[in-house]
Amino acid sequence: MEPLLKTIDLKKYFKVKGGFLHAVDGVDIEIKEGRTLGVVGESGCGKSTLGRVVLRLLEATSGQVLFEGKNILKYDRQELHKIRRQMQIIFQDPFSSLNPRMSVFELIAEPLVMNHVYKSNRELTEKILSLMDTVGLAERFVNTYPHEMDGGRRQRVGVARALALSPKFIVCDEPVSALDVSIQAQILNLLMDLQEEMKLTYMFITHDLSVVKHISNEIAVMYLGQCVERAESKELFQNPLHPYTRALLSAIPVPRLISHQERSIIKGEVSDPINPKPGCRFALRCTYCKDGCTEKDVPLKDQGGGHHVACVLYQES
Repeated sequence: MEPLLKTIDLKKYFKVKGGFLHAVDGVDIEIKEGRTLGVVGESGCGKSTLGRVVLRLLEATSGQVLFEGKNILKYDRQELHKIRRQMQIIFQDPFSSLNPRMSVFELIAEPLVMNHVYKSNRELTEKILSLMDTVGLAERFVNTYPHEMDGGRRQRVGVARALALSPKFIVCDEPVSALDVSIQAQILNLLMDLQEEMKLTYMFITHDLSVVKHISNEIAVMYLGQCVERAESKELFQNPLHPYTRALLSAIPVPRLISHQERSIIKGEVSDPINPKPGCRFALRCTYCKDGCTEKDVPLKDQGGGHHVACVLYQES
């Protein structure tokens, strides 16, 4: 089965004082239709930039983004306009991503109007009310403005906007990180129900490993712009290979008064993402670091069963 979305050596560099910041540097991922890829990593690792480059909200420096087998980075403006109906995004902060001067009706209607989907106001209204019902928003909120709603309802508006054009693929950019824990569960369950009903494909970006375990079929771990490990969700949690992944998993809070779980403490300085030197970017903080780690870049290598890791501990000599 061919993946719905695939990236090949995808790179995004930002020009800054002193050189280029390597926000996304040679990332290879793939997502099969109807499945969810979780992208995790600490703040600044490039996961949100990856999501935006995949959707061409930011233009890539180099590489390929294959959607249904076609490289969308080569699309012209007209072709890109058509493909955008199939690829949508749910932003992290629903308050800043929604126009405060527009009502819920206007916010959900905007993508439909811009793409000339419905010819009559009656059809448009029926579609908007249907979308509101789908995401769990009562009809009484139809003329409400974003500042009059709580974070959970605002995010439901964001989900409705993303669903308006019946997309195949949605980038969920930390969609629950700004919400209360109880509301987080509601939005996550909503996203999972919608995926099952509409056969949606997700890239779910988050820093919360408990959340990503709940929703993802496969997980990609990023560190300073590079993917250091990728595997099925269950496999990654049961058998983490990269030292950075082990440290992340050991940091998950255990709901016990007394826990005997060992913590893997990451020490040392973070590598400079501006004009980085060859080698593993985690090397300066890794307890297993040796000469081979800093000599050249370490590629992702399949360890069997689709479990990929970029670490010299698992490379052939």
